[in-house]
Formats: sequence, structure tokens, C-alpha cells
Amino acid sequence: MAEAAAGAVATDRRRSLASLCSRAESPTRLHHPARTVQSGPMNDTLTCFTLSVQDHVAHLVLNRPEAMNTMHPTFWRELDAVLAHLHQAGEARALVISSTGKHFSAGMALETFGGAITLDDRSPEGRAAVFDLLTDMQSTFTRIENLRIPVIAAIQGGCIGGAVDMVTAACVRYATADAFFCIQEINIGMVADVGTLQRLPKLIPLGVVKELAYTGRRLGAAKALDYGLVNEVFDTQDALLAAALQCAQEIASKPPVAIWGTKQAVNYARDHSVEDSLRQMGWLQGAIWSNRHVMESVTAMKQKRAGDFPALAPLQRFSDS
Repeated sequence: MAEAAAGAVATDRRRSLASLCSRAESPTRLHHPARTVQSGPMNDTLTCFTLSVQDHVAHLVLNRPEAMNTMHPTFWRELDAVLAHLHQAGEARALVISSTGKHFSAGMALETFGGAITLDDRSPEGRAAVFDLLTDMQSTFTRIENLRIPVIAAIQGGCIGGAVDMVTAACVRYATADAFFCIQEINIGMVADVGTLQRLPKLIPLGVVKELAYTGRRLGAAKALDYGLVNEVFDTQDALLAAALQCAQEIASKPPVAIWGTKQAVNYARDHSVEDSLRQMGWLQGAIWSNRHVMESVTAMKQKRAGDFPALAPLQRFSDS
């Protein structure tokens, strides 16, 4: 009986994903003009990404497949601006980050270090400036982790170097069967420095982290799934994107403030003791508890309809007031 039930659940999931695949845009056609709210003037200025918001799900797409979606200063500026916009607007309730082409991202564009960015190792002052530069770069990926909404990374092909820094800051990672992860920095004579070595040990066994970081070997999707780095592996990029969007849609159907509180609690618990985290949970629940949200959720389930919940309040920087 249990096996039959499990089989039925798996069949229903495959059917659901197949239905979503038939409706989802191909990774090379990612706009939804009929019901999509574009990001206004911001989207017109993006060169490394496209951004759309549909039914409270934001979809950010790396769109330079001809350059293997490598990262350079413009990439960083645009990503930082998009994340700040999503954080402040309160419209989106979940974010999917996906990519185009054969690889998710080949990481940092190597020519950047010989051009736009110069790391001066000739003096103590120059080396001190490296710290400040890295802090600024790290803060952009930390925006992903600190975003008020959950972030789902949909990864195909190579996820290399800085791309590993990026996706380890996400809440959920899905991958295609041909995906692989590589801490490429050690292969070019440097230490990974924008988040991989700090976040990856919280996601997979420490011995595996050390092996990957010391050798620069590739970690394939199957092993990444076994270690818990990715939640699920899919045969095609279409199925990958459909699953990521389905997960985001499910998240977006919940009370946004409850999702916000859950993300706060999980991230806090990761870095603190159980005792401290339980105390924080009490304060957090006391701050955001809503009888209305609970009653609406229960009523919506009984009536088999979508719940009606208020969005997170828009934010405004004090300095912009």
C-alpha cells in the first residue's frame, strides 16, 4: 500500500511537471508579456539579465550564453540593483534564478582582473584595499541570502567559480543531470573568496568541501544530490525550469509574512545554538503572528481555493526619503 501510494504521488508530480513544462517558456524565450509586470526602466538597462514578475514570482535570467554567462563588474552592478529592487518593492513573493545556454555560468571573467579590476599586491595599503573590494563583492551575493523572499536557483551545465559562490546563497537548488559544480579558483592559483568556502560547509559534508576546494575537481549532479547540495535533478532544462517555477508558485501562495518569518528563523538557526534559536523563534512569532492569516489559510484549504494574503510592505531607504 505504501509503495502504491508513493508511486501515485510520484506519478502526480511527473504529470504536474509535464503540464508546467508545456506551459513554461523555453530557456531562450523567457518573457511573459500577457500577465507579466516588467521592472520598468530597470529592465530596459539590463544587459546581463532579464527580469520578469508574474503572479508574484520573480524570474531573473542570466542571458549572455555566448559568453557562458561570465561575471564582470557590469554583472555585479546589475545583480545588486535587481536584488535591491526586489527586496524593496515587496511585489514578488519568490525568486527563481535561471540561466541560458549550455552552462549556468563559467564564473568570473578572467579578463576582468587584467582590466577593470586591479589587485595591488605591491604595498600594505594596496593589499588592504583588496579586503574592501572583496567585502563589496561579497555583499552582493549576501543580498541573495538576505532577500525577504526565498530564492530558487535552477542550474544547468557548468556552475563554476563565482557561480558556486552565487548559488550557495540561494535557499533551494535544482539541477539538470548534466550539471556540475567546480571551485575553479584553486585551479587558477587563488582562494575562493566570495562565499563558497563560508556557505558550502553548511550545505554538504566538510570533507567533501575540502576535497573540492583543494583539488578543483568537478562535482556532478548525481553526487551533488547525494550530498544534499541540490534538492532534485532533472533530465532536461525545460523540466528543471518548470520545477523551479512550480516550487516558487507554491511558495507565493502562502502568507508572505509567514514565509519571511520562516526564512528568518531557518537562517538564524543555521548559525546559532538550538537554545538561542528557540528564543529567537518566540520573539519572531510574537512579532508577526496573525489570526487572520491562519483562518484564511484553513478556510482556503477547506474551500479548495487560493488564499488571499497581503503583500510584504514596500521598503524605502531612509536616505531616499
